[in-house]
Amino acid sequence: MSTEDLTLREPIEHDRRTTEPKALSLVWMSMLGIAVGLISGGGAVLFRKMIGLFHNLFFLGKFSVDYNANLHTAVDPWGPLVIFVPVAGAVMVAFLVKTFAPEAKGHGVPEVMDAIYYQQGRIRPIVAAIKSLASAITIGSGGSVGREGPIIQIGSAFGSTLGQILPLPTRQRVVLIAAGAGGGIAATFNTPIGGIAFAIELILPAINASALLPVLLATMAATYVGRIFFGLDPAFNIPALRFTTDHLSHLMIFPAMAVFGAVLGMTAALFIRSIYWVEDRFDRLPGNYYSRHMLGMLGVGVVIYLLKLHTGSYYVEGIGYAAIEDVLRDVLVRPWFLWLLVALKLLTTGLTLGSGGSGGVFSPSLFIGAAIGGAFAELVKTALPGLAVDPASFAVVGMAGMVAGATGAVVTAVTMLFEMTRDYSVILPVMLAVGIAYAVRKRLCNANIYTLKLLRRGHVVPEGLRSALDEAHEARHLMARRFCVVQVDDPASMESINTEYPDRHAVLVLALQGSVTGLVPFWPAGQPVSKTDLTIHARSDFIVVPEYTRLPDLLRAMESAEASFALISRSAGSRKIEDLIGVISDEQIAKTARSWCSLMG
Repeated sequence: MSTEDLTLREPIEHDRRTTEPKALSLVWMSMLGIAVGLISGGGAVLFRKMIGLFHNLFFLGKFSVDYNANLHTAVDPWGPLVIFVPVAGAVMVAFLVKTFAPEAKGHGVPEVMDAIYYQQGRIRPIVAAIKSLASAITIGSGGSVGREGPIIQIGSAFGSTLGQILPLPTRQRVVLIAAGAGGGIAATFNTPIGGIAFAIELILPAINASALLPVLLATMAATYVGRIFFGLDPAFNIPALRFTTDHLSHLMIFPAMAVFGAVLGMTAALFIRSIYWVEDRFDRLPGNYYSRHMLGMLGVGVVIYLLKLHTGSYYVEGIGYAAIEDVLRDVLVRPWFLWLLVALKLLTTGLTLGSGGSGGVFSPSLFIGAAIGGAFAELVKTALPGLAVDPASFAVVGMAGMVAGATGAVVTAVTMLFEMTRDYSVILPVMLAVGIAYAVRKRLCNANIYTLKLLRRGHVVPEGLRSALDEAHEARHLMARRFCVVQVDDPASMESINTEYPDRHAVLVLALQGSVTGLVPFWPAGQPVSKTDLTIHARSDFIVVPEYTRLPDLLRAMESAEASFALISRSAGSRKIEDLIGVISDEQIAKTARSWCSLMG
């Protein structure tokens, strides 16, 4: 057996044989973040104008983009035929989605998450165009969904497209996706802090400075664009909360809010389950996508027509902001009617999304939370007559709690509701109710409304804030120092194996003329070794990296090289045995990952 048989291959350095493009500097990523924010803000403006266009065409028969979602729709010219307005929209949506982009169906955010965790951050450019059209038609024709999910998907699609055109490595492409999502939220609700919180809680896989700065700049740019077109006013104008409400300092309000939070958590679990239950029922119906979606939207049409006939307003059609304003301004105060609106909103949102519509779930969550809040306030008034109760305050708390419970975005819910109402007097009750609502929903339904859709596909996505623990570790922190160097051209070197590590297994590093050529993992202690053994058991799936290589870079290099081991050297590019200081295996990386999982819950 010649020594040439043991010359396996040239070791792979960590910066070679990589399929990932070179990462851009933080300065360039910041500039790209601003660009994504400007486009996301512009997309939010254009999308809202498109909703206005389709809403006016479908309900009023006129060509105009002027539409204030906080006001009830005027009397339509169609009479009972308004029942078929959502059906007409369903035909158009089904054609767009089925023909051009199936990803545009549903509420958008799960598709963004799926692209991040399972598609290397790749979203097809056409998704932004089809999603905006399909969602604008769905909402404009009366579909009971929100506009934030589509805006998130639109902004994310642009960020992904930009990251593919340049091109960027996956991790930076994901940052631009998060920038687009955060920018979309910030622009549509005028909530820059909430946009950042949303990107951190639901979109970014990990938190670090290189990711946060582009996202922050994107939300700033998007908010600026939104304010140019929509003004500086908050999403909801609530005079009742302009001044400090002394009753909220009363200790009895907190037990009431705790119970309220539990009610919100149970409702959030019902909301999540009901959407996918309805979706399963429609999937089992005979026919095709067209017939099922038309049937679902026919049900929506019947509901909004009956509401219009008996109350004078549609209430549950579209994003429902007008009904929310009514609750916040104490216009809607009858508990039985508010509970009826909750039930009808659950029904119509399930019909819209379950049958194949396109739109978000954020606004329906706000609607349901506000309605429950108004109704619960009347219950508290009856049970505790000595306690001054402000229904608008309960409505605000209900909106935050319902969003947190349904989406799992607890910090986002608190910050966005504060930014939208600009009232600090209810922040303590909001925090209590939101925390309990999230905990109760988590107990009843472990997945949130976004991740459950992915779980049904077999795709697992983490939930909650995640710090980039891997950024704090380098190769030298993880490496094992027990290894044995075997000079394959020196018989005495092989004999020394039996005496050097007599009590433990060791990794054998094979060297020829002073340079690494291969390795044998965990050779049994005390077992003699021959050249034949080395030839049979030697491995070539390894790379050589410097000791200060960050763990993310190490993992990317190992993935690109399809390597199971990394040899750690004192200096970059050195293959000399005297520079070798440690070995990292897949097993060691898995052990580290397990310890982090236990730390993060």
